[in-house]
Amino acid sequence: MQNVKGTYDFLGQEQALRKKVQTTLQNIFEVYDYESMDSTVLHEMELLTSKYAGGDEIVKEMYQLQDQGNRRLGLRYDLTIPFAKAIALHPGLELPFRRYEIGKVFRDGPVKRGRLREFLQCDVDVVGIAGPEAEAELMQLAVDAFRQLDIPIIVKWNNRRFLGEMLEAIGVPASLTLSVMLTLDKLAKIGLDGVRQELHAKELDAAALNAITELIAIENPTFAQLVDTFGIGDRPGALEVLALQDLLQRIGLASHCVFDPFLSRGLSFYTGTVYEIFDASSAFTSSLGAGGRYDAIIGQLIGREDLPYPTVGLSFGMESIMAMLNLRDDMSVEDAAVVVIPIGDTLPEALRAAAELRACQIRTRMEARSRKLKKSLASASSKGIRYAILIGESEATAGKVRLKDMRELSETVVTIDEAIYLITQNLL
Repeated sequence: MQNVKGTYDFLGQEQALRKKVQTTLQNIFEVYDYESMDSTVLHEMELLTSKYAGGDEIVKEMYQLQDQGNRRLGLRYDLTIPFAKAIALHPGLELPFRRYEIGKVFRDGPVKRGRLREFLQCDVDVVGIAGPEAEAELMQLAVDAFRQLDIPIIVKWNNRRFLGEMLEAIGVPASLTLSVMLTLDKLAKIGLDGVRQELHAKELDAAALNAITELIAIENPTFAQLVDTFGIGDRPGALEVLALQDLLQRIGLASHCVFDPFLSRGLSFYTGTVYEIFDASSAFTSSLGAGGRYDAIIGQLIGREDLPYPTVGLSFGMESIMAMLNLRDDMSVEDAAVVVIPIGDTLPEALRAAAELRACQIRTRMEARSRKLKKSLASASSKGIRYAILIGESEATAGKVRLKDMRELSETVVTIDEAIYLITQNLL
């Protein structure tokens, strides 16, 4: 018996750490006033395979099934398309509408560190804001979230419209623009030679191919340098880049958010700004999160492509975050503060004492009577539990407990109320 490849059960400290990360993200989402949402896992294949969904690569990785009514269905592979569908089905929602969702998604793709087939995504999206303040807010949210997780990050960002304007100026035909974008997006992964090889396989004329080759050879080209080179400073994409760049500078995020003119992300539904989050130390190379603007999906879903639904989203890669945190030696999750140990025939008194501790929001473990006292104390100490409350027959008769502080190596006989006071004082 074994788990399906790419799926895992999470227990003990690992699950506790996962919940801690989720809680941190959820708290950040709510501080930014995003509302919780729970979307459906099952969807019609027509939606999941549509031209405005995830693209050909995602469709290949989709888990497909057929129900008893012979309907073709699939498991969601992200939280973006289900969100867009939900907005399309609820046209009366007041805009702008901000939502967050934490849920499992499924992809039958290659399995590696930080990439599973059943995995958790943590998404935030806002629909109804056309200006750069939506992207800036989500970048700000990302920086705040990773600061609380004690992970230094760099947010690389670009604008697909601007990248398209550069490629048009170079002479790339519209029919090849998306294909060239996807190749340029691999620059950090496959390097200059790898990109050149892929570009040579495309039906580009010699002038366009040489221009792209010269462009990617420039080390860290700036936005100003690019617009001057191609004379596209007044084009819509360039103006969007300029507006967001100025806003990021004015709110103090320029050092965290780095412009990358070749970033495009693989999903075809992005219409403007795109961004990807990386470990600033480069110790962990996989993306920790990503997102961007997708203004067209919702209107297309309701058959009104002329109706604007400006939308921006950000997805945190839970499995990548966990893979990175698991590389660190200092990651631990707080265990119980107190263990209650009945000695002899004192189980009722021990259960009552545990109930009073828990009523005061003190995390309390109840020890099994079958274990020897020495083993119980050693086990509690190894888990970082500071206090033990021992209740033998003499303590039960006196209506008291024996409070043992395993850090200070001291113990005293007190009432349960006095024990709660002493524990609480030291936990503050």
